Amino acid sequence: MAETQDIFLRAQNRTFGGLSEDLEREWTGPFYFIQAADPQLGLMKAWREGDCDGGGDEWAEEVELTKRAVEATNRLRPRPRFMVLCGDLVHAMPGTPFREDQERDLKMVLKDTDPSIPLVFVSGNHDLGNTPTPATVEQYCRAWGDDYFSFWVGGVLFLVLNSQLYFDSSACPQLREAQESWLDTQLSKVSSSSSLKPKHVVVFQHIPLYISKPDEEDDYFNLQREVRQKLIHRFKEAGVTAVFSGHYHRNAGGLHDGLDVVVSSAIGCQLGHDVHGVRVAVVTAERVVHRYYSLERLRTEGMDEDQRTLLRA
Repeated sequence: MAETQDIFLRAQNRTFGGLSEDLEREWTGPFYFIQAADPQLGLMKAWREGDCDGGGDEWAEEVELTKRAVEATNRLRPRPRFMVLCGDLVHAMPGTPFREDQERDLKMVLKDTDPSIPLVFVSGNHDLGNTPTPATVEQYCRAWGDDYFSFWVGGVLFLVLNSQLYFDSSACPQLREAQESWLDTQLSKVSSSSSLKPKHVVVFQHIPLYISKPDEEDDYFNLQREVRQKLIHRFKEAGVTAVFSGHYHRNAGGLHDGLDVVVSSAIGCQLGHDVHGVRVAVVTAERVVHRYYSLERLRTEGMDEDQRTLLRA
């Protein structure tokens, strides 16, 4: 498995393309990244059969769709600085049948990502369990890398969060406390540092803060209102530009009071009327301009001209 593992060493490599973190702290002009979510190998058949609590005993469809996502990303010029997968990498929960096989097959597909495009992984509820435990979090970290961390690219600070710790940490309260302490430190540095400040702070997580508005009712697909409001306040205080997530298997979100909440549909199973796709996010000095593309559209035509123009500015 050494060849397969190489792709995940890149995912855990905070230098991104051989540049040191110190160099990546400096703004050098516009760039873009790919945000994807929910390949979730095994869900499509399970959803059709109405057995989503099962692990899904077939996942050839999701493998093919993920191959298309990799191919579409590899064709893009210039290259994206990285590709992030915002959780639910596979459908089978920890410790259930098909889990190891699904992870193995997803890794085999992702290893074909061009070596110049680092992969970043975000943990989802199916990756950790709906009620994660220290053991399931450790298992995820062994397979995919840290469940929360930060990295710099092109003068922008990116924060990866384990949103399941906010949804239900009843079986691992100490892990939530550790992430909370770490996040406080990260956001405090951004707010108080007199050194080089990031052009933007961008957050990646699996479960959305909300689907359409900050005060909406609690649901399976969002974070609970009390938790959500506290995070929104902290993010706004620190000047976070955008929070990217998945989980909903539909496109949603919106810009509220300066914070852009971006909910992207899935590479895999669609639960609404969107198509299998990924999101292209162009980062300029002033803003983050993002757009969702079908896999076929991105593969055959690339990103739209207005986004390409932003990269040339």
